[in-house]
Amino acid sequence: MNFADKVLDTILFGMGQAIRMTAARHSSFKKRIRGKDFIAQIKTLDGSTGRYFIFQPKIFSSRKGIHAKADVNYIISNSKLAVKLFTPPRDQLDMINAAKDGHVMVEGPDEMAMWFSQTLNLLFTTGTKYGTEMDDGVMRYTSNTNGGPIFVYVKDNKIIRITPIEFDDMDAPPWTIHARGKRFTPPRKTTVSPHTMGWKSMVYSKDRILYPMKRVDFDVNGERNPQNRGISEYERISWDEALDLVAGEIKRVKRDCGPGAILNGSGSHHTWGHLGYWLSARLRFFNSLGFTPVVHNPDSWEGWYWGAMHHWGHSARLGAGEAYGTIEDCLQEAEMVVFWSSDPEATSGVYGAFEGTVRRQWLKEVG
Repeated sequence: MNFADKVLDTILFGMGQAIRMTAARHSSFKKRIRGKDFIAQIKTLDGSTGRYFIFQPKIFSSRKGIHAKADVNYIISNSKLAVKLFTPPRDQLDMINAAKDGHVMVEGPDEMAMWFSQTLNLLFTTGTKYGTEMDDGVMRYTSNTNGGPIFVYVKDNKIIRITPIEFDDMDAPPWTIHARGKRFTPPRKTTVSPHTMGWKSMVYSKDRILYPMKRVDFDVNGERNPQNRGISEYERISWDEALDLVAGEIKRVKRDCGPGAILNGSGSHHTWGHLGYWLSARLRFFNSLGFTPVVHNPDSWEGWYWGAMHHWGHSARLGAGEAYGTIEDCLQEAEMVVFWSSDPEATSGVYGAFEGTVRRQWLKEVG
């Protein structure tokens, strides 16, 4: 056993102890690991070192060595890499690169493997205190929505209000631009898009879909009644039934119509998730099935793509400007700013909300 093997052996022993101690200190973690009944193992590819973790309904234990029939195997190409990946503080990018390059492999049922991975991740976060205590039992949290960063006030596990973030002396000081004898500093608070202020209503809406739903007159093995789409009511079904229905339809379409009949595409700003978002595992999943792709158009930035690159010449960036902001340059040098086919106050902002409003006011101030 070389030095790296010895270090890895110590780390894996500590991992088992950490699972046991976290369960003793935190009831939520204890509840999580109870009720499971399988063996997970972390080992090197050559089998020189490893440890297996035994999850049973009422007890957890771990043992040094290699288990011949572990249900889940996490295999790392060598002990030196394993030490790097498992030594705190972890670098998630290192783990991603190792997995992408085939240096980390997982064997076993997906459900068990994912559960084990998530359990190991929870060792670093269980017990972490989030939020700021306010008066009357209220906790204040932060959230970086897609419409601007906000404070979220929670009492008795319910959102009671949402506000833009207001900075205090504990936060970093703002930047200042000097232009034409004037000083310009942004306000000590964030801005948010109008829809962001409605998140509380959306979270608690009676129309929010929380479970799989199926049209009442849809029978996957009989009459589907497509003429009643948008008319008939829906009923709740189990996750297992929903999964069986979707998987069965994928198999049916591929069998009866061929893999080209499965169509998939994804926009840039919606359908999140492991398979929905366009930078997720979507392509890997659908390539395993066989499918016809929808070509991704420059959605939401056609103006940049077709117009701006002719004016600015930034074709290498698909028509967008350089990655730095131009507000300082405009305040100091611009004689005129033309907003071409746009109404910034009505259609601008996106994720930055109304950050640009005060900057356009500054432009007016400098004349």
